[in-house]
Amino acid sequence: MTSADNSSYYDEFSQGYDVGRDSGYHKLIDDQAAAIVKRVATGGDVLEIGCGTGLIMDRVQQFAKSVRGIDISPGMLEHARRRGLDVTEGSATELPFKDEEFDCVYSFKVLAHIGEIDKALSEMARVTKPGGHIVFDTYNRDSVRYLIKRAWGPQRTSDTFDEAAIGTRFDSPAEARARAEALGEVIQTDGIRIVTVHPGVLRIPVLGDIAKRAEWSLMESGLNRFAGFMVQTVRKH
Repeated sequence: MTSADNSSYYDEFSQGYDVGRDSGYHKLIDDQAAAIVKRVATGGDVLEIGCGTGLIMDRVQQFAKSVRGIDISPGMLEHARRRGLDVTEGSATELPFKDEEFDCVYSFKVLAHIGEIDKALSEMARVTKPGGHIVFDTYNRDSVRYLIKRAWGPQRTSDTFDEAAIGTRFDSPAEARARAEALGEVIQTDGIRIVTVHPGVLRIPVLGDIAKRAEWSLMESGLNRFAGFMVQTVRKH
């Protein structure tokens, strides 16, 4: 789809996007994403690519000097602005920011839906200061999440669209690593959603708590190569 089509998709999605994301699975993965960014962005000027309604930005502003966001969807950005966040409408492949402007640039659950992913990553690197950090995730082809997506098919995201309405890329761990190495020095690889077979597991008493603790403890382990989301932290040369 074109970026205009993607914008329409996310405008529709924005109407119910935040519902239920303050608990369970979605809260967990957003908490984990923010924790990864915190390692390299505390006290810095930070940019989120594909900020959506600002759920992760809201967490990042608690430890960053400043945080800005960009997204193609006016609908998503309307919700982010209601949170008082500094956001801009624009494309990940043509960032409206100066060279070397930010200490850390990050993106979660976005790049897998951008056809020109390498152009987007190049833009992220362009606006990052030398010695700064780029943090991004890829959808992992070697994960249970991938198998479930293939088995169950696309899920509804709004009254108009389902997940098949936009392109989705699943990379192998080797492909994800290669994308990261093209940007600079890979200093950390983390995994999000390693043992959670289905998001509903986290709503089950006792079992949900066990799964949550396991997800946190295994993020940096060798098992992260099977994570649904593989997160690369890169130091720009």
